[in-house]
Amino acid sequence: MVRYEKIHFLTTILFVAWGFHASAQEGFESDVIKTSSGDLKITFIGHGTLMFSFGGKIIHIDPVTREADFAKLPKADLVLVTHHHGDHLDVKALDILRTEKTQLILTEICVQRAKGGRVMKNGEVKNIDELKIEAVPAYNLVHMRGEGNPYHPRGRGMDT
Repeated sequence: MVRYEKIHFLTTILFVAWGFHASAQEGFESDVIKTSSGDLKITFIGHGTLMFSFGGKIIHIDPVTREADFAKLPKADLVLVTHHHGDHLDVKALDILRTEKTQLILTEICVQRAKGGRVMKNGEVKNIDELKIEAVPAYNLVHMRGEGNPYHPRGRGMDT
């Protein structure tokens, strides 16, 4: 039992130290996927925050300022916000990333807090700057706030 606690403690310290190191250097992990239309570079920023580079466009998904200094990242051609929780919708991050040409796609709930965006509902498909965007439902079946109360209930998100 003591050995497990020591290993767990050391593992936690290493992860915390790595987290400080990674955020200090802004050294985010990226992957490149070859497609018939060119390379898609996916950069994991943290939690639900991603940045895509594709076809000369920069696409930010759920940018949140606690995950990165967005002043140091490329401005967005397109921003997608999946839902209204504070770890996915951060108006400050949107203000940093947006230009007069940035397109913002979000939910009906999100548009109440982030002005100037276009709403998409589940099942909708939009072509934005030659990119096909399809809104699909996402919800939790396992992670719960309490008894039977999921963090992301079915029927919420892109459709409300």
